[in-house]
Amino acid sequence: MIHVAHISNVYDKDLVQTTALADVSFDVSDGEFVAIMGPSGSGKSTLMHILGALDVPTSGTYTIGGKEIRTCTEEELAKIRNKNIGFVFQAYNLLPRTTALANVMLPMIYGGVSKEKRVPLAAKLLADVGLGDRMHHKSNELSGGQQQRVAIARALAMNPSILLADEPTGNLSTQQGEEIIAIFQKLNAQGHTIVMITHEAYIASHAKRIIHLKDGKIVGDTKIH
Repeated sequence: MIHVAHISNVYDKDLVQTTALADVSFDVSDGEFVAIMGPSGSGKSTLMHILGALDVPTSGTYTIGGKEIRTCTEEELAKIRNKNIGFVFQAYNLLPRTTALANVMLPMIYGGVSKEKRVPLAAKLLADVGLGDRMHHKSNELSGGQQQRVAIARALAMNPSILLADEPTGNLSTQQGEEIIAIFQKLNAQGHTIVMITHEAYIASHAKRIIHLKDGKIVGDTKIH
């Protein structure tokens, strides 16, 4: 599913080089639920951008679904982001004053899915995350936990090979966070592959495997379930 081999990422700013990732290697198999955790400055955000095909590493290889990211054109990367990866962000990234249904349909519009197909599919995805009665509510009329549910439904819209969640409970109360994690666990039990970035050990403990980052390097890789 995912193959990361000897990835390094170096930023140049004002003639100063900063190494965000240093020789990082790991694989994620189909159906895994992996948490990547570490303190601020550990390289989590940089790795998340690379895994999401939002950035290309300075060196090393990242392969998803058999495609090597560094060899892809911008158009190919855009297709990978649309069809292969479902994104769930800390800040939800929903369109304000737009219904939950319309937000979930957005990736389908970019992916060329017909309106006849995308409306019932979006409705089903919202029902699956417990928002069947909120699909016509605008995102700014929903609670934080409900907005994150919409974001998860949107991430599933193109049936991606991987769900990539970046601090998905970071803006939520403890109860709301637990509800979101329960949804991820249910999705994983259904066969979805999930990679979750977090700095919270409690949240990471709900995954089946934890990769620890520190100073841009992997310092631990443990299966916990």
